[in-house]
Amino acid sequence: MVTSITSFGRSGLYDWMIQRVTAVALAAYTIFLMGYMLFTPELDYQQWKELFECTAMRIFTLLALLSLAAHAWIGMWSISTDYIKPTGIRFLFQSACGLLTFIYVVWGIQILWGV
Repeated sequence: MVTSITSFGRSGLYDWMIQRVTAVALAAYTIFLMGYMLFTPELDYQQWKELFECTAMRIFTLLALLSLAAHAWIGMWSISTDYIKPTGIRFLFQSACGLLTFIYVVWGIQILWGV
């Protein structure tokens, strides 16, 4: 069995399952936000701020942020291993994707929790 240090999960099946679970979490978050905006026609900054001050919404948003990061990493890893054949270039691409994902997650947490 071939294992890879850059894969998010332990196996292809595990990565596939993470992709599906994160897709469901992202879909739920998107549907919730669309519904909130649809049923709050006079949405202003104060209502938006109050929504994101709620701890449950912050946790839901954090779940969506982490889901997006995992989903994107697995997708980019799959694309890079399929289409970028030179090992050095693939390593650089995957390193850049990993670094950017980390930066976006940290930045998102700072914005979300006001750290």
